Amino acid sequence: MTKEYKLKDVQSIDLRNGDKRECELEGLEGGKVLLVRHADKTHAMSSNCTHYGAPLKLGVVTGDGRLTCAWHGACFNIATGDVEDSPALDPLAKFEIVERDGAFYVKGDEETIKASRGSVDHKCSPAGGEKVVVVGGGSGTVGLTEGLRGGGFKGDITVISREPYPPIDRTKLSKALIPDAAKVAWRTSEYYEEAGISMVTDSVSSINFASKKVSTDSGKTYPYTKLVLAPGGTPNMLPLPGFQDLGNVFLLRTVPDVEAILAAVGNAKGKKVVVVGSSFIGMEVANCLASQKEQNVTIVGMESAPLERVMGAEVGNIFRKNLEKNGVQFHMGASVEKATPSTFDSSKVGGVYLKDGTTLEADLVVVGIGVKPATQFLHSSKEVELMKDGSLETDESFAVKGLKDVYAIGDIATYPYHGPTGNGTLTRIEHWNVAQNAGRSVAKTISHPGSKPKSFIPTFWSAQGGQLRYCGNTPNGWDDLILKGEPENGKFTAYYTKGDTVAAVASMMMDPVMVKSAELMRRGKMPSKSDIQNGVNVLDIGIPAEVKI
Repeated sequence: MTKEYKLKDVQSIDLRNGDKRECELEGLEGGKVLLVRHADKTHAMSSNCTHYGAPLKLGVVTGDGRLTCAWHGACFNIATGDVEDSPALDPLAKFEIVERDGAFYVKGDEETIKASRGSVDHKCSPAGGEKVVVVGGGSGTVGLTEGLRGGGFKGDITVISREPYPPIDRTKLSKALIPDAAKVAWRTSEYYEEAGISMVTDSVSSINFASKKVSTDSGKTYPYTKLVLAPGGTPNMLPLPGFQDLGNVFLLRTVPDVEAILAAVGNAKGKKVVVVGSSFIGMEVANCLASQKEQNVTIVGMESAPLERVMGAEVGNIFRKNLEKNGVQFHMGASVEKATPSTFDSSKVGGVYLKDGTTLEADLVVVGIGVKPATQFLHSSKEVELMKDGSLETDESFAVKGLKDVYAIGDIATYPYHGPTGNGTLTRIEHWNVAQNAGRSVAKTISHPGSKPKSFIPTFWSAQGGQLRYCGNTPNGWDDLILKGEPENGKFTAYYTKGDTVAAVASMMMDPVMVKSAELMRRGKMPSKSDIQNGVNVLDIGIPAEVKI
């Protein structure tokens, strides 16, 4: 039931454009709203991000009426509360403000205010001749289906995925090793049924692009008017002795992978775990197993520091220090030679041998050395020209080069990047949020033909013994790193530059520097390297309305 709730300790609302204020509500324990001033109007809305619940009072307001969450870059329209950028799915709730007798009130119902989110109505009985078939059930598919139904698309939508559960928040698998698909699902099975989205558990065997039909391993055929390829990536296994035939050697991509890892760990503490690979997945799994599961974890990496290729050795060693505090040990600059069987059970792994002669005892091994585009089903197709890495080249709308009515998003898409220093360089980005925003972009193209591609700056986040935020991309490399803050305490902002241009920004414990930088990059207003060196603070710069990428 809608009621009026008084804003606690608010005698006046004196906000300037761009200002925010979080307010408690009298008579509603735990009830809060956020006031935001934009275009000379004050708006009242949910106080927390609908993604992971971050307080939006820490967010960033832009000149064109966007409110961006400080944690992971979810973006909302201030006027409507609607989602503009991933990873949030649900909108913010909006509330009417009432002034009476020198006090201020908002109109709303208790449940909506406390939930701090609006609701979506994607119920649909498909009609018409449009048939969208989606290959894959990951992040890109989530963005696509949400964007299609949210954008008013009434045609058929069929999602074909090898995973027997609705799309999940895959980021939680490596960060928290959650073995229950229901706990990491974005939406319930009932949601997809009500939205008129057919979820098919199957594998695609081939595609006839001429007749516009998708065939699966089960022998079924699905016709399409628009095809979206979003199969994700396939984890790489080490092609070395022992790794492919011994038990308790794991990859991590799906919920069953998590279940298998946790089964091998069991309830005992102090098991010897070797993680091969010092990039994002390997580091996150190691951190979780050491800090949450209390196992003895060793990371083996070929670089001199974790994540050195992407983040640089100086920043990579900050992450190493963080994980070492949680008990993780490192063998960096190391190469693996083989995995050997256990003396107690020859069917399972017992050790990992390094080329320098070091032997690491192992009760289990997790291999995290990257993924390759999951495009095996396209290898025999004469109409498709795969790039050297197995990906598909697309344009800015993610339309596949040389194919009609076919789009590629996520890990398999190589697209022209127009962020700072990009200059249209063909780039493939394996980040969760990039896939989801690409899905929303394709949904807009399908629902509203002729519309411009979605403009977004890539962002990602990672648990590296602290919460890492990152925006931008460096497809043409970077030649300098400016490190600000207290890196010795794991609190920093890192500016990756090429020439005098800031191409990417990483931060820990410096919110909302990352999302502010992403919004400035999107508008061509990011300070230069020289500006940063001379003490310019991105948080002091206003964000204009005009978008330039």
